[in-house]
Amino acid sequence: MAFDLIVKGGTLPDGAVADIAISGDRIAAIEPSIEAEAARVVDASGNLVSPPFVDPHFHMDATLSYGIPRINASGTLLEGISLWGELKPLLTHEAVKERALAYCDWAVSMGLLAIRSHVDVCDDRLLAVEALLAVKKEIEPYIDLQLVAFPQDGLYRSPTARENTIRALDMGVDVVGGIPHFERTMADGTRSVTELCEIAAERGLMVDMHCDETDDPMSRHIEQLAYETQRLGLHGRVNGSHLTSMHSMDNYYVSKLLPLIAEAEVSAIPNPLINIMLQGRHDTFPKRRGMTRVKEMLAMGIRVGFGQDCCLDPWYSLGAADMLDVAHMGLHVAQMSSPAEMRKCFDMVTTESAAIMGLEDYGLELGKAASLVVLEAGDPIEAVRLRAARLAVVAKGKVVAERPSSAAQLSLPGRPASVDRRHRI
Repeated sequence: MAFDLIVKGGTLPDGAVADIAISGDRIAAIEPSIEAEAARVVDASGNLVSPPFVDPHFHMDATLSYGIPRINASGTLLEGISLWGELKPLLTHEAVKERALAYCDWAVSMGLLAIRSHVDVCDDRLLAVEALLAVKKEIEPYIDLQLVAFPQDGLYRSPTARENTIRALDMGVDVVGGIPHFERTMADGTRSVTELCEIAAERGLMVDMHCDETDDPMSRHIEQLAYETQRLGLHGRVNGSHLTSMHSMDNYYVSKLLPLIAEAEVSAIPNPLINIMLQGRHDTFPKRRGMTRVKEMLAMGIRVGFGQDCCLDPWYSLGAADMLDVAHMGLHVAQMSSPAEMRKCFDMVTTESAAIMGLEDYGLELGKAASLVVLEAGDPIEAVRLRAARLAVVAKGKVVAERPSSAAQLSLPGRPASVDRRHRI
């Protein structure tokens, strides 16, 4: 039997060495050795072959807009939101689409083939919604893009946000979003969680809510989100993003809160790069860094994925579509230094985030979509440590990106001719 593509000799995340054969856009075989003809062979010997990277929390409508119309001088979340308000009237369909497609090119080069992006629905034109729906269709052959209807200025705080959220969902946006902590009052925030979850339940949709992205320990909308998930039977379909207030909450309250989240099967997406950059800006010292309680959540059996959130936009002046960079920062901030914890950080930008997004066709399994990445590393921990080069990226059966080894050539007397920073015992 002849295959379209065989990836030979790669080390899988579980440590097994295997060949992966691909026919069309499907994984046709995974075996220790496949002796068959193929239209193309990718040699992955000695390197890690992983399912593609997944970003479960991003803002593609704002990406690559850094400096337009000005730079966020204070570096705070609130100035970023204000700056986005200044930018929105300047947006055009073509500019949003062009920047999003440019970012998707970066993503492909980095093996990032599934993205959940929030899209602001508080512009009555729904210009960004239309643009990203067009982008979603265009990149479908190589990236799975999920869109979240996000009332950025508050479901009730913005006069037309509720109507626009419904319009966006009617247009084909996939997930119901929200931002309860940005409403005018705590009561309005609570009410918005209830209404948005009811909308999702009526439509059979998932929920992904910006929740308690603040240093205020009294911002507790995640509690309402867990309650509504239970009440409406949305178990496994709801995610709380950011949850930074939990960093500052009273420990006794958190000891009650975490079991509620676990019982409701609500997942969590902290965004390490952005959370530690934006939070604690009002502190002197000691200065809070704002990332939620990742290790405690994992210990309770709560599913956690790491998101990138921003890239060169009003909130963040860096970013490179590199989910290993996200995992690397998350590992440090959450102090996840044991081998099992470091390996979990790799899972949190691959399989765990895929599960949060409900990507049923994802993974290195027979019959699944033939999407994978060959990494210049021996195992997932080394991949995170090195932010490993993506030697080859396969998207739905096609090689879509390649690069040479990152090894440096040395000219040192008595030393090796090259070095790649791999640690071989």
